[in-house]
Amino acid sequence: MVANPSTPQAAEPTPPGRLPPRSSKKARATPHPYPTTAPTTKAAQKAPRVTLIELMIVMVIIGLLAAIAIPAYTNNIRSAKEAVLHEDLHVIRSAIDSYTVDKQKAPQSLDDLVQAGYLKSLPNDPFTHRSDTWQPAQSDTLSSVDQTDSGGINDVHSGAQFASSDGSLYSTW
Repeated sequence: MVANPSTPQAAEPTPPGRLPPRSSKKARATPHPYPTTAPTTKAAQKAPRVTLIELMIVMVIIGLLAAIAIPAYTNNIRSAKEAVLHEDLHVIRSAIDSYTVDKQKAPQSLDDLVQAGYLKSLPNDPFTHRSDTWQPAQSDTLSSVDQTDSGGINDVHSGAQFASSDGSLYSTW
């Protein structure tokens, strides 16, 4: 007998050892009648174990990688700070020169550069992390022909007393 799929039929009992048909929604919602189990062999039951030696080998590898990476990281940070210091010194020295030419006298303090608008604010020294550690160098010589007043700041140095990567002190830059 050929069943019409549009007409509901009474569920036929399934023979033992066979799964029920999955054609109805009710059959899909019911749990599987025969739960699956893991293999029962001793090799399959034994979970993989990590020995102490394997853990120690992994820790040694991680330590070696850290011993290589940390010095490279600190050298990169140091060279970046040195580049920032070079740029900050260049900007401050350019502002001192511009102030001296425009006002025909050298600034008496670094705050004069900020108040006159040559710098928005004094940058932080990348090694001391402060803006008040800059060491201004004063001179009594005239730096331009138009300069009317001698004295004042003509150079600036870092306040950090550390040695740079080339061996010189940052305070001499």
